[in-house]
Amino acid sequence: MRKSFITAAVGLSLAMPLLGTAVPAAAAAPVAGYTSTTSTTSTTTTDANEAFFQAVLKSVAEKRAANPTSTAAVTVVYDASRAPTFSAQIASSTQIWNSAVSNVKLQSGSAASADFSYREGNDSRGSFASTDGHGSGYIFLDYRQNQQYNSTRVTAHETGHVLGLPDHYTGPCSELMSGGGPGTSCTNAQPNATERSRVNQLWANGLAAAMDKALQKS
Repeated sequence: MRKSFITAAVGLSLAMPLLGTAVPAAAAAPVAGYTSTTSTTSTTTTDANEAFFQAVLKSVAEKRAANPTSTAAVTVVYDASRAPTFSAQIASSTQIWNSAVSNVKLQSGSAASADFSYREGNDSRGSFASTDGHGSGYIFLDYRQNQQYNSTRVTAHETGHVLGLPDHYTGPCSELMSGGGPGTSCTNAQPNATERSRVNQLWANGLAAAMDKALQKS
C-alpha cells in the first residue's frame, strides 16, 4: 500500500447530466466506466478494485486480530446511514451475497464499526466503489443511473467490488460483474457460480495473509 493518500474508484459509471443539486462523491481519481468505451484503462480499473479489496481485508483482519473468534465466516460490516434512499436495495444485495457465499458475510452496523459504507447522490460518473487505500472505503450510488438500470443489480455489482471482484463488461447478463454491458434490460442481481467461487477463494486465502500482517502489528 502506498503511504501517500490515494483515492481509487471502480464500478458502474455513466456520463449523464446531473439532476438537482449535485452531491459530490469525493473521489478524484479515474473511475471505471459503465461501458468498455471509457478512457479509463483496464489496468487502472484492476488496481482500483484491488485497492478497495485490500483496504477492506485490512480493516476486517485488524478487528479480527484484536478480538479472535472461532467463527469460520468472516464478517464485513457496512454503514448504510448515508444512503437511505437505497436501503431496500442494500438489504437485498446483502441477502444475495450472504446466500451466495460462505467464507464472508455482510452485516449492517454503525459508522464507527464499519469496514465500508454506502453513500448516495448525483455524480456524472454514475455509481462506483472508492477507497483511499487506508481502510476508508465506500460505495457511491448515483440517483440517475439507478433510475435507468436495475438498482438492486447496481448495488450488488458494486458490493462485489468490496468482496474482491473486478468489472467484466463484456460478460453476459448472467454475470453480475458485467455491470451495464448487457444493457438496461438486464435485471439479474445474482452472482454466477464462477463469481461465487472466486469470492470464497479470495476470502479464504486473502484473509490469511492479512491476518498475518495484523497479528505482527498487535
